[in-house]
Amino acid sequence: MGTTKTVVLGAGSWGTALALVLADNGKKVSLWSHNPDQVREINESRTNKRYLPGIEIPELIIATSSLGEALKGTDTVILAVPTKAIREVSGKISEISNAPLTIVHVSKGIEPDTHLRISEMIKEEMSPESLKAIVVLSGPSHAEEVSLRHPTTVAVSSENMDEAERIQDLFINQNFRVYTNPDIVGVEIGGALKNIIALAAGITDGLGFGDNAKAALMTRGLAEISRIGTKMGANPLTFAGLAGIGDLIVTCTSVHSRNWRAGNMLGKGQSLDEVLDSMGMVVEGVRTTKAAYQLAAKYEVEMPITETLYKVLFEDLPAKEGAELLMARDKTHEMEDLTNILNGN
Repeated sequence: MGTTKTVVLGAGSWGTALALVLADNGKKVSLWSHNPDQVREINESRTNKRYLPGIEIPELIIATSSLGEALKGTDTVILAVPTKAIREVSGKISEISNAPLTIVHVSKGIEPDTHLRISEMIKEEMSPESLKAIVVLSGPSHAEEVSLRHPTTVAVSSENMDEAERIQDLFINQNFRVYTNPDIVGVEIGGALKNIIALAAGITDGLGFGDNAKAALMTRGLAEISRIGTKMGANPLTFAGLAGIGDLIVTCTSVHSRNWRAGNMLGKGQSLDEVLDSMGMVVEGVRTTKAAYQLAAKYEVEMPITETLYKVLFEDLPAKEGAELLMARDKTHEMEDLTNILNGN
């Protein structure tokens, strides 16, 4: 028995790209957007020019601006809204839905102040009666390339691995390979914190520092992610997989990455406000940097890249001075650091 349709909430680049994967698999998709003009464009012109220019939207995808209409006749919802909208949209789903739903969230972030992962935020906002399972889908996957049917691999994770495997079957095809991973904490932490390192990588590129600096930044950034992740209960091996180093590589090295692009502009001297105004899309790494900075203090974990980036973003530290501060740090032993991560210290 399967659902008559799958719902994607959020018609940005990633939500639309995932709707395309589902349509390629022969699924009817209800694609929700709060923007009536965008809904009209998708349904009438079969395009979503702002987010995925040049891509044709197949007839199996029907856009709607009515959340109630979108949720009718489904048991599976792909939640593809920005992290800051997760609580509001999850609460509305819970109010509208009569049947227990599997929520597949594809956003990447941590909530500042509460330090909650996205699955924990959803759980707080939805009633037990309206929620069957929460599945996270994460990994190295630019929407632009997924929409062109370029080979892509991602991971799905859940406390309910039967549902994770069902979602694996829902999405998997010859272009979009899906692996399962039972470590939901690690998958969410890796997906969220790599955006911080991507911002920093963009800054080093903007400063003209070259590949050596970026390789060092990514390697030490992965160590930071692993340190805080294991303290929060993640399996350190997750960070050596798709949701860890895989996502880190693609986000730190591609012009498709909005976090890298934002960092690049900061490195070239623009202010944070100027960068965010010109981007026109959510830069999740900015908000996540604040949350990770707080987490480092809470768990007493050393996160020098995160702490320096926090000062650049929120305390007006010049980007070049931040890079110099990182290079001037006291010497340490790499193997000792890696051993501590693997031992969960």
